[in-house]
Amino acid sequence: MSLELNIQRPTPVDKEVVWEKNKTIMSKTDKYGTIEYANDVFIDVSGYEDYELMAQPHSIIRHPDMPRVIFKVLWDNLKAGNNFHAIVKNMAKTGRYYWVITDFDISRNDRGEITHFFARRKSVPTPVIQNYMEPLYKKLLQIENVSGMEASEKYLIGFLEEKGKSYVDYILDIMADHEAKEAARLGHAEKQEETKGFFSRFFGN
Repeated sequence: MSLELNIQRPTPVDKEVVWEKNKTIMSKTDKYGTIEYANDVFIDVSGYEDYELMAQPHSIIRHPDMPRVIFKVLWDNLKAGNNFHAIVKNMAKTGRYYWVITDFDISRNDRGEITHFFARRKSVPTPVIQNYMEPLYKKLLQIENVSGMEASEKYLIGFLEEKGKSYVDYILDIMADHEAKEAARLGHAEKQEETKGFFSRFFGN
């Protein structure tokens, strides 16, 4: 279990963190989500010193605009040994926000038990956030605040069933669609790689 330092949670500020969005935020946690390592990009973007992050729950950077159900779905998948791509709004120590998309490597011991999660996070294009994620997350959060997380999860399931996709497939489609539109806008004539390889290409796997 993590031992939380006496770090006061910041007040949210409606301003984005200024950071080099071509860089990758990386961290390592134990199976409970307790931080054991954060790279320099993580430290720079979050605004926390390394000694403030070590042994802390990863929720130290959770933004109050994020619906809890997204983290429930994320952890349900990770605990089952499945990689999970989620788009998340985080909060820096200054109270400013930054949006990222996640990718995980799952480490196991000789008995096949999960011991650690290695996370990579990269910036999310602004149109994806504004056109898709903010409206959905605002709706989920409203439902949670009024009717609880179970109701929020049911809405999310219905939303995805209507589209005939899983959450990860939905994220994949909107990210790949944005990439294709950007390529067309910039006049790139070369054929894009298959959609199914998008995340490997995006995270440089």
